[in-house]
Amino acid sequence: MSDDAAVAGLASDDPTASDPHVLGPGLLPTPFTADEIRAASGVGKLIRLLVELPGGERFERVNRFSGCDPEGATLEQWRLDAAGDVDGAVTNERVTWLELQEHAAFPADHTERTTEVIESPLGTLECLRYATRHGDAGSSVSVFWFAPGYPGMPVRYEVPTPSGVVRTTVVSVEVER
Repeated sequence: MSDDAAVAGLASDDPTASDPHVLGPGLLPTPFTADEIRAASGVGKLIRLLVELPGGERFERVNRFSGCDPEGATLEQWRLDAAGDVDGAVTNERVTWLELQEHAAFPADHTERTTEVIESPLGTLECLRYATRHGDAGSSVSVFWFAPGYPGMPVRYEVPTPSGVVRTTVVSVEVER
């Protein structure tokens, strides 16, 4: 048997190989596959987010995809000022669809996955909710809500910091085709 056949044989015995939502042993299934994220994205896809900091500061952040291809895209990001204009530098980086899927690969032994209906600027959404514990005692919990109708990033997430919880909510999603 060739080395390639041996590797293929091992891969077929791996239960994670049959489900593209499971990226490895010990990980919960991700809400979306890389292919689902790619299919829902495209040049010009724009995601507006409301970021709420523990001290009460609020601002909008924008993510936009450009240069999309079968492997990935360029992700441009910037912050908006109160007038809706770009505030600061526009950053951009190349990301792959698999890297975006990997952001939602949570350890099964530290994460609870449930279904929850939330109210959002996008409407009433039934979401997959991932609550993942951090630290030795698991006293800190980050929560991510993914809506099946919006493949990609969570429609809301809350991340604890030493000064409180940072909440980020997707305000709108626009896709130019």
